[in-house]
This record gives sequence, structure tokens and C-alpha cells, in this order.
Amino acid sequence: MPRILLAGFAGSMGQQVVKLVASLPDFEITAGLAHRLKSSDPADYGLPASTKLYTSLDEIPADAADIWVDFTVPASVYQNVRYALENGYRPIVGTTGLTDQQEAELKQLAKEKGIGGLIAPNFGMSAVLLMKFAQEAAKYFPDVEIIEMHHEDKKDAPSGTALATAKLIAEVREPHQTAADTIESLPGARGGDYQGIKLHAVRLPGYVAHEQVLFGGKGEALTIRQDSFDRSSFMSGVKVALEKAADLDQLYVGLENVL
Repeated sequence: MPRILLAGFAGSMGQQVVKLVASLPDFEITAGLAHRLKSSDPADYGLPASTKLYTSLDEIPADAADIWVDFTVPASVYQNVRYALENGYRPIVGTTGLTDQQEAELKQLAKEKGIGGLIAPNFGMSAVLLMKFAQEAAKYFPDVEIIEMHHEDKKDAPSGTALATAKLIAEVREPHQTAADTIESLPGARGGDYQGIKLHAVRLPGYVAHEQVLFGGKGEALTIRQDSFDRSSFMSGVKVALEKAADLDQLYVGLENVL
């Protein structure tokens, strides 16, 4: 039975993973990592009583689990995943905020260690499909902007999903700047910029995770939108990743690459 170390088990997404794994007969959570704990009793987090809880990487033994599932924060995800790879864990990462350089370094380390895994900006099927549809549309509509909306506690902006969408779009269109001559009377009003693609981040209570990709053409427009109304919607993708973890031969970026 594959053993899981769940980093970020006390958080909102971590708690969804706890519920998911409890419903899967072929997996078990044997260890958890959280830098701050309100309780040292695993049962208070819905975990089996035998689960070992750790508050720092230094405390974790190399053989605590087989799979490292990470839903932590951008400030710690790179260090966490590097530790996982160096100690033989297969990483399944839902935390966003990794830079292109950090992803490249982790992929190289995974190759050197002979370990497969997955870094996914979004585990929601609707988000994965949005990215695919947006990349296809960008072949015909080079003028595009992205708006992402998340809950007020999300730390990174733009979201990993929005940035991943922009990267996929940039792969298929010629370098292009929409409304290049615009003058910002308020700095930042036009949003962030990724190779000429403007990204706008909204952070408000009541939202969970939402994205719109707006394409404009002569006399027409196209909008692709996805909405995640509940964090449980991401668990179908996490389930797929867990089931495929043992067969992954490299560190993939993007759930679409393992479907």
C-alpha cells in the first residue's frame, strides 16, 4: 500500500486530501508536515492515530512515506519538493508559486534521482480543459487577456493556473502585444505581462478559484471561463495523480501531461 506524506495537511486543501485518501482503500497517510500545529493529535485533523506529525523538514526520516503530496505555500514549496526528491519521495505538488527556473531545477534533480512525479498548477478538470481550449483558440485570436479570481487568502498572484495558461498560449502565437500604446494613468492598471499577454488577479472573499480568458478579434470576441465553487472539485485530479504516481518516469508539469 503506497504511503503518503501530506505537507500542508492542516490547510483547506490539505483537509480535502485527507478526506480523499480516507476514501481510497489502496493508499494511506503515514506522515504529515505543517510548520504550525494547534494540536499534536492526528485525530484532530482527521488523520489515522498512527500518523506521524512533523513541523520541520529536519525532523522527517527518509523512509516516512513513498509519495510526497504538497499543498503548502509558495514560500516553502521549492524547498519541500527538493527535500522530497533528495530523499526518494515521489512528489505530487498542488502548491503554486514555483518559478520557471525552480521547475527546471526540480525536473533535473528528479532525472538525476530517477524519480517521477507531478507539479500541477491546477488539479481541476475544468481548469485543465480551459487551458487546452485557450491554447487552441490562441492560434486564431492573438489578442488575449486573462483574468483570474481567487479567495482573499491566496498568497501568489497571478495564480499558477493563469500563468500556465499564458505560457501555453505563448507557445502557439507570434510575439504580440495587445493595445501596446496604452498609457497607464495608474501604474499597474493593465495588469502583469507575460510575453505580451496581460494577466489580472482578483482577490476577494466569497470566491474559490475562477479564470476567464478573453480573446478579441475584428467584429467578434470569445470568452472561455471555468469556475471552481468548492475545493473538493480538485480531488478528482489528485486521485488520478496518486494512482499514476508509481508509473511516472519523470517530473511532469501540468495534469494534462499524465491524463
